[in-house]
Amino acid sequence: MSQVFHDIEKKIITSLRDNPKQSPETLEQSTQLSPDQIRRGIEWLKLKDLAIVTESKTSIISLGKNGIESFQKGLPERRLLDLLKTGPKKLSDLQKELGSVFGPSIGLARKNNWIEASSDQISLKTSPLELPGEKTLQFIGNEKLSKDKIDNDDLSGLLKRPDFIIEDIVKTKDIVLSDSAKTIKLSDSSGEIDVEAKVPKIFVARTHPLKDTIDEIREIFVTLGFSEILGNMTQSSFWNFDALFTPQDHPARELQDTFYLDKISAKKIGTPEQIRNVSESHKKNWRYQWDINEARKMVLRTHTTCVTIKHLAENKPDEARIFSLGRVFRNEKVSYKHLVEFNQIEGIVVGKDANLRNLMGIQREFYKRIGITKIKFWPTFFPYTEPSLQTMVYNERLGKWIELFGMGIFRPEVTKPLGITKPVLAWGGGIERIAMLKYGLDDVREFYNNNLGWLRSATKCR
Repeated sequence: MSQVFHDIEKKIITSLRDNPKQSPETLEQSTQLSPDQIRRGIEWLKLKDLAIVTESKTSIISLGKNGIESFQKGLPERRLLDLLKTGPKKLSDLQKELGSVFGPSIGLARKNNWIEASSDQISLKTSPLELPGEKTLQFIGNEKLSKDKIDNDDLSGLLKRPDFIIEDIVKTKDIVLSDSAKTIKLSDSSGEIDVEAKVPKIFVARTHPLKDTIDEIREIFVTLGFSEILGNMTQSSFWNFDALFTPQDHPARELQDTFYLDKISAKKIGTPEQIRNVSESHKKNWRYQWDINEARKMVLRTHTTCVTIKHLAENKPDEARIFSLGRVFRNEKVSYKHLVEFNQIEGIVVGKDANLRNLMGIQREFYKRIGITKIKFWPTFFPYTEPSLQTMVYNERLGKWIELFGMGIFRPEVTKPLGITKPVLAWGGGIERIAMLKYGLDDVREFYNNNLGWLRSATKCR
């Protein structure tokens, strides 16, 4: 008896016989089916081993804000060299002419020995016919091009320059018929039933693999005697930075790294004593004039440490085991290992005899329970802990050691201004990194791609 097919399957098979390799978008046009019908039809044919789906990634390059400006007006260094062709110019005149690109253009020109300075004047030594990156800027222009069509050597320099190049990863799918599907008979009788046909697979509802990892980590901390504390995703800069001894001119507090809430300031950031002590600590140790208005600025929290330090400052426990778990936000370029928002876990232990050996022991026990046995600790630097260590875990699949959690003991400059007298052990890191190890992923974005094939196949217990 011939196998019975749904009309959607028939249309897709017929189209693929005429045009053997198509994307879901081209199948929509050739079959006049909706996107949802195409998606369902492809899944049905895959389950019957009648369709093969291959996925590929393409890097698409376009110009960013500074790249577009350089395309229209010329590279900053080219604009500088052109100004000097008529003769030496005063620094002040060049600065007025070039505006915000004055600094970068002078720096590159000096580095490449294209100019020389005497007194307050700059003169031209040589002007190359073509500067690195010029050819690529003109080639890309206002287009979006595949990276493999662009000269990699000339492009590499522009990739290092801020806001010159935008690189997007575009995923594509191609569908082809399996060998058996190419000759299979398409039944015209809708009333026939193939009693030997495979039963359809049923995919029951389940939690997301990342949620499973979060729940597992929460359970481990609770069984180790820790209590969870909660805090807002929006925090004042006082608790997110100042209370953690981060100076107000630190790069981490700039817009390039932190999301600020526009025109919103906290009315109350702490008690008068807390504000006074933190202010004095900054003035004494960083030697600058601390500004309370900077501390009032509201941010999307960049870590969960702001929640734990506020809890310690308000409760001043002699002994405690607490942890906080939740979303944090950082203004980073999205890549295979970075997201602008992700989940972070942080643990805190307070006690008069707490020391670095205790901290390493707790870490080893936590990793053992999560299923990671090969670990080591590496000295490093963190702004608000001293000493500080980086946990390294061995990735069997990659065959190398990789960084995971950071840890250390809170500095006196953090604890004393807030009235915390006992040693505080702290550690934390991104949960997605642990989940990537558990599920063997190389790209953190896979957790948010809603790939039903992977979500259904991911094993719950690992």
